[in-house]
Amino acid sequence: MTQKTFWVNPYQTFHKTIVASVDGNDITLQSTIFFAFSGGQESDHGTIGGKQVISARKEGLEIVYTLAENHGLTVGKTVDIEIDWTRRYRLMRLHFAAELILELFYKSLDGVDKVGAHIAETKARIDFSWPESIAPMLPEFTLRANQIIEADLEIKCAFDDVVTERRYWEIDGFSRVLCGGTHVKRTGEVGQIRLKRNNIGRGKERVEIFLAS
Repeated sequence: MTQKTFWVNPYQTFHKTIVASVDGNDITLQSTIFFAFSGGQESDHGTIGGKQVISARKEGLEIVYTLAENHGLTVGKTVDIEIDWTRRYRLMRLHFAAELILELFYKSLDGVDKVGAHIAETKARIDFSWPESIAPMLPEFTLRANQIIEADLEIKCAFDDVVTERRYWEIDGFSRVLCGGTHVKRTGEVGQIRLKRNNIGRGKERVEIFLAS
């Protein structure tokens, strides 16, 4: 099973590892800093052994990377992983911003139900099952979220269950939330955010989250 080094140090952009298996264009690694799509957070972009990664996916607790044909990698070969740091850092910031907004919804609206989420490089979104417009709530949620961000609080991340690789993030006095994504160390790294409502259908609401810079 691949060791997920991106949890140990989500700020690492270069990593040396060994190819663990090869099945045609699909490979696995002994360890990795290359995050695969999970929990709505998009995969990293980058290279393994100098070859562009076409896709990264989770299969149980394993991560499988698809490379182009004729990649030439073999089991036991030592390879370098390099990821696009600009993209990773924006994903980390937007991921936590989305988690923060989600927690504010949970704390404020009894019975609200998340039905979807997606974290991309340009924006994040959360979809809710809710019978009325969330637009009137967004100014307050924006203010409260930005206050937490400005406070530059520590974000602690650890395993809730090591065997199943279930992880969480926690801010003392605010929340402890199960999440296996990559996170910044402090809320201040997120920077100011803004929110936008998008009605996606009867009984469903979407909030879009944007970074100010």
